[in-house]
Amino acid sequence: MRQPELLIPAGNMEKLCTALLYGADAVYVGVPGLSLRASSAELSLNDLSGAVSEAHGKGVRVYAAINTFARNKDIELIRQILPGLMDTGVDALIFSDPGLIRLIRRINPVIPLHLSTQANTTNTEAVRFWQDQGVKRIVLARELPLKEIGEIAAAVPEMELEIFVHGAMCVSYSGRCYLSAWRNRKSANEGNCTHPCRWEYVLHESTRPEDPLILEEDERYSYLLSSKDLCLLEHLPDILATGVSSLKVEGRMKSSYYAAVVTRAYRQALDKLLREKEKYRFDPQWIEELKTISHRGYTTGFAFTEEKILETSPQIKNIQTHEPVGMVLACDKAQKRMLIEVRNHLETGDQLEILLPEGGNVLTEAVMTDQEGNRLQQANSGTRIYLHGDMEVPAGTMIRKRIG
Repeated sequence: MRQPELLIPAGNMEKLCTALLYGADAVYVGVPGLSLRASSAELSLNDLSGAVSEAHGKGVRVYAAINTFARNKDIELIRQILPGLMDTGVDALIFSDPGLIRLIRRINPVIPLHLSTQANTTNTEAVRFWQDQGVKRIVLARELPLKEIGEIAAAVPEMELEIFVHGAMCVSYSGRCYLSAWRNRKSANEGNCTHPCRWEYVLHESTRPEDPLILEEDERYSYLLSSKDLCLLEHLPDILATGVSSLKVEGRMKSSYYAAVVTRAYRQALDKLLREKEKYRFDPQWIEELKTISHRGYTTGFAFTEEKILETSPQIKNIQTHEPVGMVLACDKAQKRMLIEVRNHLETGDQLEILLPEGGNVLTEAVMTDQEGNRLQQANSGTRIYLHGDMEVPAGTMIRKRIG
């Protein structure tokens, strides 16, 4: 059984460190202005150099996304950025525009190139074409079922294949959505999606203008254009049987708590599967963990031919049973306390769960003091406090409480 890479999104340094702590084999990061995400989910070249050093020190690879659909006006920016980007020591570049191959190879003939899912590669001949161009890995189109993925892997075994296994789904083909550009002049294909698929719409059939189909929106969003989230955790044996090299999680703009929970669940399941092989049994607790983070219901998307991408419904909103309340900054075992940065409101007596990176959860009750040692009855987001208890956990450990 081939051991695939677990690839986790890292929208900033904190999320990158969270992914490292909770078991990522590799992370992918955005390059400013070139990564199809807002600037809040990108790392400057200076930060990226530090991120690479941190990751490589733990044996984790770093891939940099420059997968924008480049216009002529972008080419000069790309030329300026590429030399410094190469100097950071990233392990590969993720791209979608074939013109970038020429630009990249003029500067660095050997850096590995990964073709983005935005290129919507769906067949063996396309894989062979990109192989001829020197591409090392292809992130296959999300629209492919596992059966076809396995056929491609068997036909071109020397090509590394990567697939998405978890995260938000776009209802447009391979994410090529024009709705944001049409409504707001901000293109999703240039990293500026405003998520108009969550808005309220009224649809008229031309011969029945007085009988509209109303797409209702509650306080969160409308549903017909908004898919459930992808989750293939229960199907890891089927995924590994295809022969893919990398399992990718979506979510560079999501929280550190999301990164911690998803990384840990997939890490534990993968390790158990690789260790036990035919004796492997899925642990339902892993899915229960994935229900603690904000999601819109889960679907297997296109992985199996009998199921397609599923829209959410008014009965399925953003579901979340827990919220993060803090991140451990330091642990003082001698004084039996942890310095934490508070992320959501805390009150004395709250029942908390500490998410151990290599194990289960430790339950504790909120007993708090400020940094001068004064007892606190409550603490708010953005503050630093001491949480008291006889435990030792690494910096970066997430703490949460139940909300539903």
